[in-house]
Amino acid sequence: MRIWVVGNEDATLGFSLVGVDGRAVHDAEELRLALDEALADASIGLLLVTRDVAGWARLRIDELKVSSITPLVVEIPGPGKPDRAATSLHEFVQRVVGVRLGGS
Repeated sequence: MRIWVVGNEDATLGFSLVGVDGRAVHDAEELRLALDEALADASIGLLLVTRDVAGWARLRIDELKVSSITPLVVEIPGPGKPDRAATSLHEFVQRVVGVRLGGS
């Protein structure tokens, strides 16, 4: 199972530094294509989408978060207003997915 991220340039670059592949998107059409690609790839088990780009396809993202089993779709914080319940992206993903992602 692979983790894949779709989001802004900073998020995808940050995840790439820890070995997580993904696609940077700049508009709704690129987001649609990236989602289609991720959903068609059976090796992707966890799809992370940053909140800032998820807004470009809110209905589809919400539907995928509820109905998609493989990949599991999780919306993660993007730039801007932070999620106060999580002190870091690592803790946020761990809380949402319920799995420790390595590290300390």
